[in-house]
Amino acid sequence: METKNIMIVGVGGQGTLLTSRILGGIAIDGGYDVKLSEVHGMAQRGGSVVTFVRYGEKVAEPIVEVGQADVLIAFERLEALRYIHYLKKDGVLIVNDQRIDPITVVTGVAEYPENIIENLEKENKVLKVDAATEAKNLGNPKVFNIIVLGLAGAHMDFSKEQWLSVIEKTVPPKTVEINKKAFELGWRLAQ
Repeated sequence: METKNIMIVGVGGQGTLLTSRILGGIAIDGGYDVKLSEVHGMAQRGGSVVTFVRYGEKVAEPIVEVGQADVLIAFERLEALRYIHYLKKDGVLIVNDQRIDPITVVTGVAEYPENIIENLEKENKVLKVDAATEAKNLGNPKVFNIIVLGLAGAHMDFSKEQWLSVIEKTVPPKTVEINKKAFELGWRLAQ
């Protein structure tokens, strides 16, 4: 099997690191060699956070090179735009249709770009979801990242049951059921 390259981008506090741990866990359960790397722009809420998950027969290094990501998971529109150059030509962008203004926009130094997703769709395969609204409808706004992961997971090499098993082992015990519901919702939205 060729090494798979997954990149997860978001803003601090969006669950990027938990999502990468679940991805790493599913690849390990699948019997693959896995490398994870976390790159924090600013560790506190509001800063850009990037994680790489690479898995395959034998993975030498954890960093995904520009133009090599099979899947780019973006928890926010501007983060998708910021990192789209990492996506392979035939890769897929999974994006949460949410706007979080960075400090440069908040302070008036920069403007938030318009029509980000529409522009990305012109040259890329894009799957979008308003996971924040979906998570609120489920009763827990914090699980939006797992909804996005469900959408991504439906386009990867593992069964829904494998994903749910890894989620159960990875998330805090009191959140297992809501996270499983969130994943299953994302999986259904991908169909």
